[in-house]
Amino acid sequence: MVAFSHPREFFAPTIDMNLPTSQIDQRDTHRLIPAQFADGGASVLTRLTTDAVALNAIFELDNATNDRLLAESGLLPGIDARELIFGIPSYRIINAAFCHPAPAGSRFNSPDRGAWYAGFELETSQTEIAYHRQLWLRETAWEEEEIAEYLDYLADFRAEFHDLRINDVRKNEFADVLSPVSYAASQALAAELLQLGSAGIVYPSVRWPGGTCIACFRPVLVTNVRKGDTFTFVFSDSRTPPTIRRRNSQPELSRLPEWIFQ
Repeated sequence: MVAFSHPREFFAPTIDMNLPTSQIDQRDTHRLIPAQFADGGASVLTRLTTDAVALNAIFELDNATNDRLLAESGLLPGIDARELIFGIPSYRIINAAFCHPAPAGSRFNSPDRGAWYAGFELETSQTEIAYHRQLWLRETAWEEEEIAEYLDYLADFRAEFHDLRINDVRKNEFADVLSPVSYAASQALAAELLQLGSAGIVYPSVRWPGGTCIACFRPVLVTNVRKGDTFTFVFSDSRTPPTIRRRNSQPELSRLPEWIFQ
């Protein structure tokens, strides 16, 4: 089991512009979101009751504790409501990425503030999603078949980002930020970059060799967000790589290589 450590008592490399930046102009990046959380997706709360009055009360309770709604009202400490996006297509999806961080954070964000993660390639995004979903299955000891649907949100980026692809960062002072088992160095680095006003980080995928990921720190820089295809991931158990099928296509199956999950 992979255990991700926290950035507590960890000191990131001092940022003295040894970390280069690149002008990024990347279209059609891929971010896979569970279908039930997509715009227009059926809420999982509807499974709790068929009574309209009771369901409305459940929705009100959910809204009162919804981090995105709290942030949009200026009540969430991790992000200022003035940074969020309003009045454009998929603005809720964009805001949710920054308002619903994982409890322990992710590679380049803390538990207090999220980021928009995406893969330059579809395979990169699929591999990242499959890896973390399978890790969750192992941690919960779920050994039955698991089926999950993900909607591919495409987005474009045109801005200057810090770039971990330049030179071989795996062999220099920033090697730890690409650790496959710890987010300590990467979260500490991201916190410092965020304070310096960084747009985000472009970096080599840790899970898909040759792939590229982006972690965008600023909602306003996530542009032209639109829905792509829906993919069904089928996990036979917590150890076997999933098969992936594009919905509404001919039987088109792909299976990720087993070494990715070892």
